[in-house]
Amino acid sequence: MAEFEYWWLLGFPLFFGLGWIAARIDIRQIVTESRTLPRSYFKGLNFLLNEQPDKAIEAFIEVVKVDPETIELHFALGSLFRRRGEYDRAIRMHQNLLERAALPDDQKVIALAELGQDYLKAGILDRAEEVFTKLEKSPQAPAARAHLLEIYEQEKDWSRAIALAREIGADPRELAQYHCELATSEMASSRPDGARRHLEAALEANRKCVRASLLAGDLERLAANRERAIELWKRIESQDPAYLALAAQRIYEAHVEGGRAEEGLRLLAGYLERYPSLDLLDAVFQHTLEAKGHEEAYKMVRDELRRNPTLLGLDRLLEAQIIAAASPDKRRDLELVRNLVHGHTR
Repeated sequence: MAEFEYWWLLGFPLFFGLGWIAARIDIRQIVTESRTLPRSYFKGLNFLLNEQPDKAIEAFIEVVKVDPETIELHFALGSLFRRRGEYDRAIRMHQNLLERAALPDDQKVIALAELGQDYLKAGILDRAEEVFTKLEKSPQAPAARAHLLEIYEQEKDWSRAIALAREIGADPRELAQYHCELATSEMASSRPDGARRHLEAALEANRKCVRASLLAGDLERLAANRERAIELWKRIESQDPAYLALAAQRIYEAHVEGGRAEEGLRLLAGYLERYPSLDLLDAVFQHTLEAKGHEEAYKMVRDELRRNPTLLGLDRLLEAQIIAAASPDKRRDLELVRNLVHGHTR
């Protein structure tokens, strides 16, 4: 055992010497390579580290002038220009790269993708679309398709957005929204059948699409099918009760039109009890105030305030008391308190 340890001790100086030689070789290589880099390169890095992007860009431009073959630096500069909103300079930078005959194919694809983003950020959507379409069979295809979808959304080209969303397996919720956009357009053009088809497609894509139910109810109400409209709006409770407030006004008005205001108010009050929300509280309070007067509105909001204390509830309680106030002095005092509360409920 002692002899084994002795030989190990003899080997330590040898290993140390080999490591020292290797380190010296690496250091020399690093120094040699660093000497080949223009001084402006290090100035640019220093400016970046000191959060001075303007000066960094100018320094890197000097590097590019000295050594036009620095492809990665071209990409970095183009990205910097785009982030700073200097889209023309970013476009020129990436176009110059693409004009290089010796540029490797993989780098050309990256440069083209960067150019597409330049056009997109600059709002030149037709050119951006052209670029991203060229990339559909490249390694950049997934990102290119996502950008194409963004372009179709900006252009409100919902039909193409739907086709692409289906092709790439986009989020069904987005697909449903595209169909809702087309349904809205059909409704505005008095084409109810087309609107219904798109709303059915929206719900097929996403059964939880609240917007589709709202629009479907609106469509039935326009056709004087109040009961059907109410049923469609009530469906929102099973889709996402957090959005019931969006249908509250519609539901109440449809009940009023059918001579069933009391039933509509009870329905909304039930929603408020099961799914408390500030918007629902406001809707129920206003409709109760209009239909039954300030005393009933006061009782309703008082009970709700006991169940779910909120500043909006207090604000509405004070509003009901102000309406019922017998003397001007009491009304002024209540208004003073309400103004203090009201400032925190806006």
